[in-house]
Amino acid sequence: MGIVLKPIDIVDDISQEEFREKYLKPCKPVVIKNMAKKWPAYQKWTMEYMKEVVGDVEVPLYDSSKADPAAPINTPTTKMPFADYVDLIQKEPTDLRIFFFDPIKFAPKLLEDYIPPKNLMGGFLDKYPSMFFGGKGSVTFLHYDIDMPHIFHTHFNGRKHVLLFEYKWKTRLYKLPYATYALEDYDIANPDFEKFPALDGIEGIECYLEHGDTLFMPTGWWHWMKYLDGSFSISLRAWDKSWAVKAHSLWNLAVQRNFDNFMKGRYKKRYMDWKERKAIERAHDALKKGLPK
Repeated sequence: MGIVLKPIDIVDDISQEEFREKYLKPCKPVVIKNMAKKWPAYQKWTMEYMKEVVGDVEVPLYDSSKADPAAPINTPTTKMPFADYVDLIQKEPTDLRIFFFDPIKFAPKLLEDYIPPKNLMGGFLDKYPSMFFGGKGSVTFLHYDIDMPHIFHTHFNGRKHVLLFEYKWKTRLYKLPYATYALEDYDIANPDFEKFPALDGIEGIECYLEHGDTLFMPTGWWHWMKYLDGSFSISLRAWDKSWAVKAHSLWNLAVQRNFDNFMKGRYKKRYMDWKERKAIERAHDALKKGLPK
């Protein structure tokens, strides 16, 4: 059977009523083609423009290697001046990525270049929205966002391949205990079903983002992303109105993450080995029970 991937819904424009009824309330992803075409960023945000306004700020970089058991999540691999990194991803493939970087802190004029989609929903969180840069071939590992926001993810200057999975599939995706990411020993785009049988039959959504496309990812959706070109994205995050979702977010941030970092620091590889064993046990048990139903 394999992984069952459906194409994502794509709209050129959308009204608030249609967005809320078809996508926000049912928590269903959608790509909006024309949203960013109304932004100054659609024309202005080239690689050279980003270099010009952000400059030589030193930025943390991440690669595709498996996480260090003793390190907190999102520990960078290396650092590099921003302008040098932009030159690198334009010149050649690299698995180095900039993750959750806020260039707008260093270049406030970028605030004038985008328009949060408040015509569709409220609750936007960030004064300085996060940006993500990647070289051709670099991959963002399978995860969901720890603070459980709705995300409007707009891509620039290239293409990106995205796989999305509803939160209910978390156990079958080999979610690690006390974490918001999956076992890193498989490639979700080309999985080995003999070694990871719980992946066989899970259902997801596939899409390809091009320059100016905006992907709406509802709260809790797992996502994997591959940069098909050296390119970058901006994510605008918004709260869900549900107090249950807000409570889940606060638990993840205040309790789960701190506990996980403490256990990594104290027990290192032994703790990580336990987490991986437990993820496999739970996934295979869910498969036997036919979960989720």
